[in-house]
Amino acid sequence: AWAVGSVAGRNGFVWRWDGTAWTAVALPADLPLDGNHDLPGFFKVWGDGAGHVYVVGARGTVMRSTGGGPLTRLDSGTTETLFTVHGDASSVVVVGGSNNAVILEGKHDGALASVAPAGASLLQGVSVGQGGHAFASGASGAVWERTSPGAGWSRVSLGVTVSVESLHATWIDPDGGVWAVGGGVLSPALDNGAVIHRGADVGSYQPPAPPDGGTPAAICPDKKIDPAPNASIARRWDEQILGAIRIDIPRPPVHARNLFHLSAVMWDAWATYDKVASLYFIKERNTAVDVAAARKEAISYAAYRLLLHRYQSQIGGAVSAACFRAFMLKLALDPDDATATGDTPRAVGNRIAAAAIAATQEDGANETNNYADTTGWTPVNPPLVIDDVGTVLKDPSVWQQLNLAQAETQNGIVTMAGVQKYIGSNAGLVPPFGLVRPAPGQAYFDPLPRPTFDSPEMQQWVVDVIQKTAALDAADGVLIDTSPGAYGNNPLGTNDGTGTPTNPVTGQKYAAQSVPRGDFARVLAEFWADGPNSETPPGHWNVLANTVADAPGFTRQLGGAGPSLDPLEWDVKVYLALNGAVHDAGIASWEIKRKYLAIRPISLVRYMAGLGQSSDKTLPHYDPHGLPLVTGVIELVTAASSAAGQRHAHLARYVDEVAARSWRGEPGNRATEIGGVAWIRAREWLPYQRRTFVTPAFPGFTSGHSTFSRAAAEVLADLTGSPYFPGGLGEFVAKAGTYLTFEKGPSADVHLQWATYYDAADQAGQSRIYGGIHIQPDDFGGRRTGSAIGIAAARLARKFYDGTALR
Repeated sequence: AWAVGSVAGRNGFVWRWDGTAWTAVALPADLPLDGNHDLPGFFKVWGDGAGHVYVVGARGTVMRSTGGGPLTRLDSGTTETLFTVHGDASSVVVVGGSNNAVILEGKHDGALASVAPAGASLLQGVSVGQGGHAFASGASGAVWERTSPGAGWSRVSLGVTVSVESLHATWIDPDGGVWAVGGGVLSPALDNGAVIHRGADVGSYQPPAPPDGGTPAAICPDKKIDPAPNASIARRWDEQILGAIRIDIPRPPVHARNLFHLSAVMWDAWATYDKVASLYFIKERNTAVDVAAARKEAISYAAYRLLLHRYQSQIGGAVSAACFRAFMLKLALDPDDATATGDTPRAVGNRIAAAAIAATQEDGANETNNYADTTGWTPVNPPLVIDDVGTVLKDPSVWQQLNLAQAETQNGIVTMAGVQKYIGSNAGLVPPFGLVRPAPGQAYFDPLPRPTFDSPEMQQWVVDVIQKTAALDAADGVLIDTSPGAYGNNPLGTNDGTGTPTNPVTGQKYAAQSVPRGDFARVLAEFWADGPNSETPPGHWNVLANTVADAPGFTRQLGGAGPSLDPLEWDVKVYLALNGAVHDAGIASWEIKRKYLAIRPISLVRYMAGLGQSSDKTLPHYDPHGLPLVTGVIELVTAASSAAGQRHAHLARYVDEVAARSWRGEPGNRATEIGGVAWIRAREWLPYQRRTFVTPAFPGFTSGHSTFSRAAAEVLADLTGSPYFPGGLGEFVAKAGTYLTFEKGPSADVHLQWATYYDAADQAGQSRIYGGIHIQPDDFGGRRTGSAIGIAAARLARKFYDGTALR
């Protein structure tokens, strides 16, 4: 068996299966290279079973092997793309082209001749049947026929209308029937599929109907109906929104807004039965004989109505709505009871939800139009095509959208391929919880300096990202101690900490955690990406807050002193402050993102590598704005370094280009294979992310992860009365060989450990640099901003608790 392929239409390869294993087939030395020194892509292979094998591809490439001999290049007489090859025992036909068709015919062991008829355009499929009778298909659904070798090609009248971009493939079946298939195959649409057939009646395809004759109803999985049945009603509804977030598009500021508004309606449903606490969306006070039961019912109706409004029309909304409804039924509450008058708890809850929906419908988020941009943003730079080499930037300080051949969110939702759409461009317009503008028209926070391409530190920031992606190699033999005793305890906005020597709760030293650096880096990048279950950073900090409350021996004392609160009071107070903080973090961070539109590492690395190296004027490709050379990390490919057996041998075609030691990209089988770290062309650099995601669809500065996380850490430290996790230690264990999703790993169990909430927040920021998503100022600026946001949110929340908040 033979197989051919390419990497995004270039650098083609040919493999042969000998019955035991695949091996790479040597390629002719005279294949045409493009301006990037890349080989052409190879698109089809065909053989006659008697020793003749043909391979065709880009730039007019035709190769032939005869009798098991080496592949040799045939003169095709064209530089057009050749898509398909097919033949019979005596001859071969090759088709391709663009505006004008290419059809090449020839005898085995002979030359190829061009025989395309006038008026024919792009052809992508060809099949040769008995006696040399052949059919070819292509652009606009055209089909061409040759009755015998040398007889010429004529257009076939189909007798049906076929409105497709192209009929991509053609086949003559054993009975002489002719088939052609295609659709929107010349653009990313990949839609409008069509199958046409000429020959004996074969019937038509009928898709099976659903068992009940209609669309199956969405069902909530049993384990998601009530994930925390023994917790407070507020916690149980918090679990409901986390479940909805996990199956929706990951839009952090949108979910932070929803988390806060859920927290606020639950707070109001609790506080309306309290004589002191300040209310957020409503002003009414209510009484009940059984206050605990009234609060449970009012919270449930308020939460149900709000969550249904926010999530039922979103991705995964049918399942989320089914879960909300199933949970209400489990609580023995009627989800269809929309009563909003009177003083029953369900009426109170319905009124609270209605007030929240009315107050936030036109709050600047543009919820009505699915959060679409309202700011008039237009791109400065053309999109970066991930599968191409390098990039083009009009302004190398400004964020560049990505053009993805296949797009999928971090939590597995397939989205439209093509150019990313800016997520959260107008998030900064939403009214905050505790933020106050320093002056009208000024940003809430402006954590300067803003990183620009001409920043003196920019090259070092980019080198730092490449060094960290080089550190993703778990096989490099480097071990590090990642315990709280050696890692963390950083002053705000730095990575200068050297750990916390002693656990203040136990009085003992933290046990060392010696792990491969590459395992730690990869787990760090994946754990903090969107939370362990894709609940996005705002939801992830809800998970952490719930874990803190569930810790053995934890006492729910506000500020670590005073009476122990019941679980419901603790939860509604924590959620109000925590989600008020992450809501504000989304507003402040996304406002700065929109203001400065700062660039991401993938654009910086590829652009700077395209400029060249900036270390030595006497070396090739010097440019003062290029990548600095760092031995073992960023180097020039030389004739010596790319000689056989040397570290750059596989880059021999790219002498004088800049190479980086970095992650090679997602492997073919992520469960069983490792992409690994190796020398790659820096112009093809990729972050440690899925190939269907690559980099978030919004600007870099400031880091949302850093801002969300530090804001949440400040709230937890304030409300628990200590910066330390319960027992002085927070931990997550990533099991060997099963935890990672970007590739197989880790190679050993990795314990992510934190002494303080601040250590955890700092790791969230650091993870985005290991993941190739941010540069250092994005992280540090976000941490500083998040700290101020969290402190302000906790301070304001306490005023709601004691009744002194003004609304």
